[in-house]
Amino acid sequence: FYSMCEHHILPFYGTVDIAYVPNKKIAGISKIVRIVQKYSRRLQIQERLTNQIADEIYREYDPEGVIVITRAKHMCMIIRGVKNPATMISVTYRGVFETDKDLLNRVLLLLSQKAIFHDTDILG
Repeated sequence: FYSMCEHHILPFYGTVDIAYVPNKKIAGISKIVRIVQKYSRRLQIQERLTNQIADEIYREYDPEGVIVITRAKHMCMIIRGVKNPATMISVTYRGVFETDKDLLNRVLLLLSQKAIFHDTDILG
């Protein structure tokens, strides 16, 4: 995703990982991509973006649970101020992930392994 920081009017960009436990509806991949695009196209902060994506999936598809992880580089950190290219990570979850810590930990482990092997190419 690509978005604009509402505080500095500078871009931030990165990846979104979404895991959900379906209930009765299955969310199509293109629908999930559209949700991410919908919220990232506006002036935004990463934490709110993460929450808005989770809230809409939870509301529209009524899954048993959803977890959303965003990893982003912020140009405001790279070209001004601290001049550090750190990747910021935001995590939020709803439903069964709030009560089933074993399931939460298994999904976080799975997504952290994915990040080690794949996200480094995207985020440098």
